[in-house]
Amino acid sequence: MMPPPAEERRFVSFDGTEIAYQAFGQGQPILLCNGLGGGWEAWSHQIQYFRDRYRLLSWDYRGLYGSGAPADPEALTIADHARDALCLLREEGADRAALVGWSMGVQVALEIFRLAPERVASLALLNGVAGRPWDFVFNSSLVGRLLPPFLRGFRSMPRAIQAMVRQSTRIPRPGEWVKRVGLAAGTLDEQLVAELVARLGLLDTERFVLLLERMGEHEGWDLLGLVDVPTLIIAGTRDVFTPRSAAERMARRIAGAEVMLIPGATHYAALEYPEMINLRLEKFFRERGYEPAPAVAG
Repeated sequence: MMPPPAEERRFVSFDGTEIAYQAFGQGQPILLCNGLGGGWEAWSHQIQYFRDRYRLLSWDYRGLYGSGAPADPEALTIADHARDALCLLREEGADRAALVGWSMGVQVALEIFRLAPERVASLALLNGVAGRPWDFVFNSSLVGRLLPPFLRGFRSMPRAIQAMVRQSTRIPRPGEWVKRVGLAAGTLDEQLVAELVARLGLLDTERFVLLLERMGEHEGWDLLGLVDVPTLIIAGTRDVFTPRSAAERMARRIAGAEVMLIPGATHYAALEYPEMINLRLEKFFRERGYEPAPAVAG
């Protein structure tokens, strides 16, 4: 599907960094916390489904896409993104929001709860872990040991990174390619994947690698026992990046957490099984008292 039209807006965050954000619809706010490699377009199916009943908000992480880079080049931590999100809610005049996070966005959503639990109505966590995600890839700690020094060395070669990213974004039909190598299910929305991959070519790749490092360093497992808002964890049985075992481990640590396992889904479940996820999110919001506004035609 084609991404829906967005209200493109900007605000100045807590440290003076200019942040770009997108808004859709009216009603109680749902804050969409992106994965690191994708912008709001990755949520297109969810936005289209909920926009007539909720106010959906997303933002470009600092240093990526439409958002500016911070004056302090090190101010790219998960906590910094969470503070940006709280500034976004203030900009929108929203006291509380339901948080929906995908991949790195799971870490961001949990960090928002750490900073301001009173601003969080509920948590829906898709294909992510609470912290140190490299330790869970392929259900092995090997990537967690090898990847950080590799990323540090890689970041010292910005031209090589840029050339590699530009070359990868020119692959024809990238959605078909990731299906063939087994990284996505056959139901993957190839049109949206092509849009997301094309946008990757716009990134400052040296900064992107630094963001990968900060994501890998973040630790949020200590927070799970404190979570006291309704929580839904969604995982795919074929997700090699954030496996179901990690989702189940998170659920055991969050009192009352609900788990949805999607057979055959990978790390890109929201692009593979959007109808299933949308219906489960709708049920979650209604059962937990986060009522939608009356639907508006069109």
